[in-house]
Amino acid sequence: MPYERSLGTTLPAAQQVAKPRVPLAVVAAIACVAQFMVVLDSSIVNVALPSMKAGLGLSVTAQQWVVNGYLIAFGGLLLLAARASDLFGRRRVFQIGLVVFTVASLAGGLATEGWILLTARVVQGAGAAALAPSSLSLITASHTEPAQRTRAMTWWGVAASSAGAAGIVLGGLLTASLSWRWVMLVNVPIGLCLLAASLLGLQRSASSGPRARMDIPGAVAITLSAAAIVYGVSTAPDYGWLSGRTLTLLIVGIVLFIVFVAIERRSPEPLIPPGVFALHNVRIGNLLTLCMGVVITAPLFFLSLYLQQVLGESALKTGLSLLPMVSVISVGVLVSQKLIPAIGPRPMVVLGCVIAGAGLVWLARLPEHADYVGHILLPTVVVGAGTSLTMMPAIVAATTGVAPRDAGVASGLLNMCRQLGAALGLAALVTVAATVTHNSSAASVTDGYRVAFYAIAAASIVTALLSLLLKRNTES
Repeated sequence: MPYERSLGTTLPAAQQVAKPRVPLAVVAAIACVAQFMVVLDSSIVNVALPSMKAGLGLSVTAQQWVVNGYLIAFGGLLLLAARASDLFGRRRVFQIGLVVFTVASLAGGLATEGWILLTARVVQGAGAAALAPSSLSLITASHTEPAQRTRAMTWWGVAASSAGAAGIVLGGLLTASLSWRWVMLVNVPIGLCLLAASLLGLQRSASSGPRARMDIPGAVAITLSAAAIVYGVSTAPDYGWLSGRTLTLLIVGIVLFIVFVAIERRSPEPLIPPGVFALHNVRIGNLLTLCMGVVITAPLFFLSLYLQQVLGESALKTGLSLLPMVSVISVGVLVSQKLIPAIGPRPMVVLGCVIAGAGLVWLARLPEHADYVGHILLPTVVVGAGTSLTMMPAIVAATTGVAPRDAGVASGLLNMCRQLGAALGLAALVTVAATVTHNSSAASVTDGYRVAFYAIAAASIVTALLSLLLKRNTES
């Protein structure tokens, strides 16, 4: 599973995580609920986007930034947050992330202007970057017996995979019964309860690694690089691909990425140790994850808009309509774990991407007036089944052969690629759809969505071709 900073290392005693007489189940529950909340917020806003647009007057570009602002901050700061957990203690970083996430949720829920909501989503992403790695390290550090640790991590994984499905349904339910504001405000009571539980149940933790300088310049460079590129791509329909504004943003993003690489090469404590990329399958696995980020995230985004803006469905019905797809992904991930040893990562990624691509081509035939079973349910189930087969093999490829001391970095890098791939891909797809859409009529909007689904299908096939570069064995 992602964010395994303690994998393969000597685990500290359980009492260093839980206070005396506090059951380990309490520590596991705190970690699982935190991870559930983090993943939930990446999907819960999808069905609320039209209501947010109407309530705050968001533009089409601003709509995607409700999603992308979270993903960029989350992915860009993930490695830095994982390193901070090593240096300053997991409980401290966990609680700081929890406070930041909760306060940002409150600010977003009370937002009266679009820029306030977008800023809150970015800050939420920063809080999530601190919560995600530290939540798993609470389990790995406290559950020192293999059977205990496996059981707790399984529940942590279930929490993460089920949160996507819960977010779709809960987002629709809250938006329909209360308002879009509650997809943000729902985090506040959960965050406060988690904070109280962590104060009462978790022991102050010492740093698990040597005191060293944090690579803050590297984290800032990679985050700003992604933001500049995504922003440049997302505004291209309004200003033109060859406009000074668009080209400047893209060039700034590329320059900042080059700066990031230079910082990493010279830093005594780089966010990404050079040895990690020396492994062939790690490089390819992360490239696959970058591509898969958009294949997994973008369909939910466009389907949510299609169901509400073209078909006129309510937020609640939209959530229920998309539930089968997300549920199939959650179940398929668990099944794929058992298939990897027998089939191998490369064939599974190829098969999964081809299946997902077929489902996406099916979705690209969406009409203005759709039949739910034939046009939505069946193709989304196919897409969900395909993508579920690709996720675990990519994780295996991107972490196999990594030294124990770099296991956390490899996991963090993997998830950073997924988050940034989703953000960059979604920005590009929204641009493509907007270019095709000539007016606000249902027919024109549907044309834009069709082209977007064809583009996602192409990305899925490209991912399948890239997976052929994986080595057959588990050696890297």
